[in-house]
This record gives sequence, C-alpha cells and structure tokens, in this order.
Amino acid sequence: MSVDQATVRRVAHLARIAVREEELEPLQGELNAILAFVEQLADLDVSSIEPMTGVIPMELPMREDVVNDGHIPELILANAPQSEGGFFTVPKVVE
Repeated sequence: MSVDQATVRRVAHLARIAVREEELEPLQGELNAILAFVEQLADLDVSSIEPMTGVIPMELPMREDVVNDGHIPELILANAPQSEGGFFTVPKVVE
C-alpha cells in the first residue's frame, strides 16, 4: 500500500494537524515506511502464539462483587442541587 500526498493532506486534516506543503513529501515517506513495516508483520505466522494481556503471566486478585452504597447517603445527597425522598431530583428530559 502506498500513500500519496492527497492522502497525507487528508490524514493531517482529520488529525487536525497543520502541515505545510514542504512537509508533505517527508511525511509521505514516513507514512509509507510505517505501512511497509505493518505489511511485514502480516507475513509472520503467529498461530502458535497464545494471546496475552501483558508480558508477565499473572492472575488478578478476585474479590466478591458486593453492592455497597458507602453507608453515607446523607453526605452524598448533600452535594446534589435537589433531592427528594433519599434520591437525586433531576429535570424531566423525556415527554
């Protein structure tokens, strides 16, 4: 895959990056080099490699999922602009 200068302009526009005309050619070369490297990665056989989430094998500690309101509803509701009956009061948004 090859990137032309029009594509470089479009990518720069989408990324909201100001690119001068004299910067287009070097950026085009850099983007083409990146894409060539990615194409090399596609040629690798990774079928025997197990997917992993990190470089160090570990198990995360598990805890029981318990609903807890912190036992301080009065302090939490004190931050609300309006409350009623132990709940936040919000303006109606759906008719």
